[in-house]
Amino acid sequence: MPETPSIALVPRTASARTSAPALSGIIFIKLAKGLIFLALAVVAFSFSNNDLPEDFRNLLQWLHLNPERQFFIFLAAHIDKITQTNVLWAASLTLFYSLFSLAEAIGLILRFSWAGWMGISESAFFIPIELYDLFMHRLSLTVLGILILNIFIFWYLLSNRKRLFHRFYFHRNLP
Repeated sequence: MPETPSIALVPRTASARTSAPALSGIIFIKLAKGLIFLALAVVAFSFSNNDLPEDFRNLLQWLHLNPERQFFIFLAAHIDKITQTNVLWAASLTLFYSLFSLAEAIGLILRFSWAGWMGISESAFFIPIELYDLFMHRLSLTVLGILILNIFIFWYLLSNRKRLFHRFYFHRNLP
């Protein structure tokens, strides 16, 4: 019985894995962001069934801060309004965003084209929001830095997507 040809996924070339320090930096940023938001989600889930006002008072005592200052009174009044449902929603959305960032980072590490498009889309999504924040609120160096970083990520991934993300091509193995 003759063997039928099979189709295999084969890495395109060694040049597809050439050094891309900017991509490595983007991957590091995405991994760090994913891990930070994952830690925040875990902390938020751990506070979901706690007495937040009591935890806030304990934190102020532990930090040796005066709870009678107007700023802390203002914070305490707002913390009283936070419900367990609000904390669970915030924790769930934070967890989702962290998993999104981690999946994006892993996809970029493996040079999958969908991850490149995720990075392009995410950066393009946040650019108008950051511009709005800069022009309609106050000028913030932090927001300006994040805006410049997002514009660079958008430009770099979009202009280098063919070079960076053509991971596999189909190759027919003939007998």
